[in-house]
Amino acid sequence: MKKVKIYVTLKESIIEPQGTAASNTLKQIGYEEVQSLRVGKYLELTIADTDRDIDTIVKEACEKVLVNTIMENYRYEIEEA
Repeated sequence: MKKVKIYVTLKESIIEPQGTAASNTLKQIGYEEVQSLRVGKYLELTIADTDRDIDTIVKEACEKVLVNTIMENYRYEIEEA
């Protein structure tokens, strides 16, 4: 069995209002050092042992369902569950 950790972030060209709001709040409460903040998503998949290629499964799942590849980038890590 495999555990897959998927990290999703908006592409740099996409305005990210949640991160902007949080960054502004941090500055207002005394964290002037914070220059910018971007918020993303973290997903975990558990995949049963299979003869199929795990990378292919993860990429297909991300690109068909989990990630909007027009606006988002993703990366992932695979480890034993």
